[in-house]
Amino acid sequence: MEEKTQTREQEFETRFQKYYDELKWLYYELYENGEQAFKELCEKLYEWYLERKDSLKELDRTRESDPGWYKRNDLLGMMMYVDAFAENLTGVMNKLDYLEECGVNYLHLMPLLASPKGRNDGGYAVADFRTVQPELGTMEDLEKLADECHKRGISICLDFVMNHTSEDHEWAKRVRAGEKEYQDRYFFFDNFDIPGQYEQTVPQVFPTTAPGNFTWLPDLGKFVMTTFYPYQWDLDYRNPVVLNEMVYNMLNLADKGIDIIRIDAVPYIWKQLGTSCRNLPQVHSIVRMMRMICEIVCPGVLLLGEVVMEPEKVVPYFGSVEKPECHMLYNVTTMASTWHTVATRDVRLLRRQMDIVNGLPKEYVFLNYLRCHDDIGWGLDYPWLRNFGIDEVAHKRYLNDFLTGQYHDSFARGELYNSDPTSGDARLCGTTASLCGIEKAVYEHTRDALFRAVRLDIMLHGYMLVQSGIPVLYSGDEIGQVNDYTYHEDPDKWADSRYLHRGKFRWDLAELRKKPGTLQNDIFAALSRMEKIRASLEVFQGNSDVRTVDTWDDSILGIVRENNGQKLVALFNFSEYDRTAWIDEGDGMYTDLLGGSEMEARGVKMPAYGIFWLLRKDAG
Repeated sequence: MEEKTQTREQEFETRFQKYYDELKWLYYELYENGEQAFKELCEKLYEWYLERKDSLKELDRTRESDPGWYKRNDLLGMMMYVDAFAENLTGVMNKLDYLEECGVNYLHLMPLLASPKGRNDGGYAVADFRTVQPELGTMEDLEKLADECHKRGISICLDFVMNHTSEDHEWAKRVRAGEKEYQDRYFFFDNFDIPGQYEQTVPQVFPTTAPGNFTWLPDLGKFVMTTFYPYQWDLDYRNPVVLNEMVYNMLNLADKGIDIIRIDAVPYIWKQLGTSCRNLPQVHSIVRMMRMICEIVCPGVLLLGEVVMEPEKVVPYFGSVEKPECHMLYNVTTMASTWHTVATRDVRLLRRQMDIVNGLPKEYVFLNYLRCHDDIGWGLDYPWLRNFGIDEVAHKRYLNDFLTGQYHDSFARGELYNSDPTSGDARLCGTTASLCGIEKAVYEHTRDALFRAVRLDIMLHGYMLVQSGIPVLYSGDEIGQVNDYTYHEDPDKWADSRYLHRGKFRWDLAELRKKPGTLQNDIFAALSRMEKIRASLEVFQGNSDVRTVDTWDDSILGIVRENNGQKLVALFNFSEYDRTAWIDEGDGMYTDLLGGSEMEARGVKMPAYGIFWLLRKDAG
């Protein structure tokens, strides 16, 4: 026992000393008089390390010896709401066989920590970071699920809401009880003088549903900063106690077996008067410290940054090679550009976006997705689009009209979120299947339209799987699940159209995945086939060379992947008409991995919404 204790101490001390100087320097840079708080943090890190169970420490060591474990091409993610998928955490554990059938080995569970009913922003207003929402289970249930997932080679991702707490959090309650110490953990003001100065430079996140960045609390006679919603009080990270306590909350999740910590709204966490309160240098200092703290206590845990911004603002959250920050980030702009391309049948913007991402260092890992729990914001490259005479306001209106079915001949069915009549801006909601036309075709009983819609759905997933990074499915997409309009009947949800794509998982439809001739079987089988191909070929590895290729048809996207002699030419027709990809990769014969036919990679005739994965024959 004494020898084991010495080994543990040596392991921790080695990691701790590796990062101590930088951790101290960054901490003291943020907190001029932070000596006592830093000392407490260091002592607590060792306690959290000791509390980490042996199986997780062993997993840490395995991943330390293989630091690129999350960059392999056999990783496939799925994000889901626990209650929608299987009622509770135990239900999810009972459905792991299904997830394995889907090929999923990265499971993102949407917010499940305790939050008040109704006023919770989909679970992002956390009232207790150490407690699971009672109807979903307990922390013990979460830990059991993580243990079972690890046995099956599945990693679990969980959201960590850093920017704010619910007004029902213990700290907020103690503010209302008159405790000044807890008031200092938030931004409180006796009058609107300073909040008014903030408002001059800080943009509004939800100008229609939650205007302004401050909320007046009559019972306290004070204003409190609320960047997102009035019931979400922003935390003041200028107070070292806030940083320490939130780090402990993060480590508690890690010690329960969570493998990926998704840092929610990370650009917002540091506030400074006279700035936009976005992407400030102090944010990067905090994320870097969080990375080092994980490397010390739980090096098998990854940080996923939620940065919903354009590439030039996203990429800095990777940090540098010498001082990395997040392990992974979302490929947000590519996702938005994808739906722009669906609506316009013009791939030029998407190609430009992919060229930007492909030009980044291969060490950067992006999560690629078609849909997620959130809305689609049109943060497109409008300065570039203006070169083609495209007006931003008019174009956003067209995209929203098309994807909500308001435009003539549109097949899509979505709803707007946070529509602003003044600016004409709005965001978009809807499942992949409904936006691809499956909902409309099924409702109208039009077989040809359904065939095209299913083909578009499959094509989009095939395109997502060709991108470098980790592909992530949204639960239900694997069976073509459409919008759920029942949220209109729930007073706690009807004001938030994002619940349109957060409906109950249709297990009755999932059974049809095994029945040939059903759309569920068509989609599920196609995705399974593409996922297995992707996992089996070296050309899909993250270190592959990836480039787009000119197809001389603005409706067809061409992507070339090359690695160690293997070459793949992937073609995607975003048009509802048959087209020809006028490429000329005249270096031999190719085999279409999806259809089995052999052809040259030149003048490829493509059906409407067609897809080809062409592998050069001599590449194996």
